[in-house]
Amino acid sequence: MEKLRRVLNGQDDEEQGLTSQVLDASSLSFNTRLKWFAICFVCGIFCSILGTGLLWLPGGIKLFAVFYTLGNLAALASTCFLMGPMKQLKKMFETTRLFATIIMLLCFVFTLCAALWWHKKGLAVLFCILQFLSMTWYSLSYIPYARDAVIKCCSSVLS
Repeated sequence: MEKLRRVLNGQDDEEQGLTSQVLDASSLSFNTRLKWFAICFVCGIFCSILGTGLLWLPGGIKLFAVFYTLGNLAALASTCFLMGPMKQLKKMFETTRLFATIIMLLCFVFTLCAALWWHKKGLAVLFCILQFLSMTWYSLSYIPYARDAVIKCCSSVLS
C-alpha cells in the first residue's frame, strides 16, 4: 500500500534512501504484525502470571523475579510488532516518556539483581511492584490525557 502511495505521489524507489528500501522490503503485513503482537503479548502475560504463582513456592523468589521480568519485557517487546523496533525505541525515549522508560528499565535490572545476586526477597518484590507501576505509567503515556486523569483522580482521593 505504501509503495502504491509513493508511486501515486510521484516518488520513485530511487529517490528513497537505502535504509527505507531495506525496511520496506522486510516489512511484515498488518495481519502478521497483529498475530505476532498478540502471541508475544499473551506470552508476556503468561510469564508474569506464572512468575506470580511461583512466588508462593519455597525459594520461588528467584523464579518469580525472572518470569515476572521476562513477562514484562515480552509485553513491552510485543509493541515492536505493531510499530517497528526503531519507532518503538524512538517513542520510548521521547521527552514525555523518558522518565517512565528509565525507571521501568532500571526496575527490570534491579529486580533481577535483588533476586539473583543480592538475595533480598523484599527488595525483589518492591522492584516488581515498581515495575508494574512504571509499566502502567509508561503505557498511559500513549493514551491522550490519561496521565492527567490519573493524577486528578489520585489527588481527589488523597484530599
